[in-house]
Amino acid sequence: MTNKALPGIQRNVPLAPYTTFKIGGNAKYFFVARTTKDIVEAVKIAKNLQVPFFILGGGSNLVVSDRGFPGLVIYIQAKQYRIEGAKFLCEAGVPMAVLVKETGKKGLSGFEWAGGLPGSVGGAIRGNAGAFGGETKDSILWVIALDKKGKERLFLKNKCKFSYRSSLFKEKGLVILSAAFSLLKGSRRAIQSIATGHVAYRKERHPLEYPNAGSVFKNCDLKKFSPALQKKLQPAVKTDPFPVIPAAYINDQAGLKGMRQNNIQISTRHCNFMVNLGGGKAKDVVLLVQKVKKIIKKKFGVVLEEEIEFVG
Repeated sequence: MTNKALPGIQRNVPLAPYTTFKIGGNAKYFFVARTTKDIVEAVKIAKNLQVPFFILGGGSNLVVSDRGFPGLVIYIQAKQYRIEGAKFLCEAGVPMAVLVKETGKKGLSGFEWAGGLPGSVGGAIRGNAGAFGGETKDSILWVIALDKKGKERLFLKNKCKFSYRSSLFKEKGLVILSAAFSLLKGSRRAIQSIATGHVAYRKERHPLEYPNAGSVFKNCDLKKFSPALQKKLQPAVKTDPFPVIPAAYINDQAGLKGMRQNNIQISTRHCNFMVNLGGGKAKDVVLLVQKVKKIIKKKFGVVLEEEIEFVG
């Protein structure tokens, strides 16, 4: 792949600085897509040249291989947005923090739950990000994405196959370009207060002083536990958006707080976070994830599912 084929393309670019975990090797090719047109063109060229590609947004929930990525990384910087009445329309690269801030300023309710959430809108849609009882799907009107053939398609909400921390786009590897959200008019002061409260909660409870990828494991569906354990764990049940046992809780109950694999550690503040103490490696994350899953399976009889994504 040459600069002639895709003007602005770079070679052997370190990916660690572009992720919240600060882990990972180099991208063989790296391209900054500043517009939706850039994204479409980059995907088209990669497909034509049969070069594997990966879409990089805000860099959260990612663990990039120590070997890097052997193809084209398309770094999404398409950040145009507009507010029309009670609708928020935006490109995939808009940071979630911007969505929360700008809708709050307009007194539009629907994303208070996302106060302090890292990453981009595209990533939040793809993984149906959620917190505090809310999910990205709740406010979606439509999504425009590239299908497997590189054609732009509009997906109404009922065609997006949203599920717990997943969607059609994640299942099928479709590239999200833009989206529209339908919000409700409310009290600007109340909306901003709730969002600010969630930001403060994250700062207090989450290990933001260290590089991390966010929640490592999905919370566990209560139905997956034995009847005896369901009864015993009842005080820990929360709705997210169905009855779950927080992964942080069962990790803590299993005595995993502070467990280390070289410079990767299970946070002593929040047991569903792994933190990079400095110079951490992806291979150590993989090993620690495997150890945790083995311990939890033995103690609780459930298999934890990763929320983080491994790349490369």
